[in-house]
Amino acid sequence: MNRLGWGILLVFLLMIGGFIALQTPGGADFVGRVEAPEASQASRAPVLTGLIVPVSGVRPEQLVDSWHDPREAGARVHEALDIMAAGGTPVVAAMAGTVEKLFQSARGGTTIYVRSNDSLWIAYYAHLTGYVPSLHEGQHVGQGEQIGFVGDTGDAGAGNFHLHFALQRMQPSERWWQGTPVNPYPLLAGKAAAR
Repeated sequence: MNRLGWGILLVFLLMIGGFIALQTPGGADFVGRVEAPEASQASRAPVLTGLIVPVSGVRPEQLVDSWHDPREAGARVHEALDIMAAGGTPVVAAMAGTVEKLFQSARGGTTIYVRSNDSLWIAYYAHLTGYVPSLHEGQHVGQGEQIGFVGDTGDAGAGNFHLHFALQRMQPSERWWQGTPVNPYPLLAGKAAAR
């Protein structure tokens, strides 16, 4: 048999093998299914449900989506939700988890990072005027448990009292300052999340 004959035979055998794989239980997972990369990533992304608004007295319908609003004259975008409230208003845990970091920063001021019980999410609370007295790193907090107070620390600006609330989707190896930002507005306001 010449090269052309061998080539035709090889193509024929591959076609038969593909057909058999499609007929075999589980074979469709290997051959014949093509997904767009975005769809594949979205289907594997962890889902977060059941968050509560982290500022006492603020209802979901009062929230305003500030995700990707320009900051610093458009040099960066806002990757969080600003929840306006009077200074000193109790801040509560939007989800149960472990206080991973209490941190003071120039931009965020007095901040708290809480990692979800499944370790797949970090909730970030910034511009606080302070923490509840007993709060410490490594402490488990329940959803709705008070953790701090609305403030104007960091770059919020004097008298601009609000909670800067951010969510990050986490990989197992990522630390509290890492992660992929996710818009918290749809999750808190009960709207469909944009993909």
